Amino acid sequence: MTKLTVLCVALTACVLCATPIKVLWSPKAMPSLAVDGAEARVGRPLTPMSVAGVNRRMHRRAYRHYYGNPYAY
Repeated sequence: MTKLTVLCVALTACVLCATPIKVLWSPKAMPSLAVDGAEARVGRPLTPMSVAGVNRRMHRRAYRHYYGNPYAY
């Protein structure tokens, strides 16, 4: 195999693994492809990357920096 063929096969495999595609098998019809949708959850306050979680972490770090770590003793 030439280098170009190996590169094309590797690139195609990477693209197929990275795209959110699923195959829908139906007993009556031909198989079809569907693109998965995103399932982001916004507004969950207990997640570390939510706005509330980032705000809480920022204030906790600022408090510890200003007053010291109360758990260090």
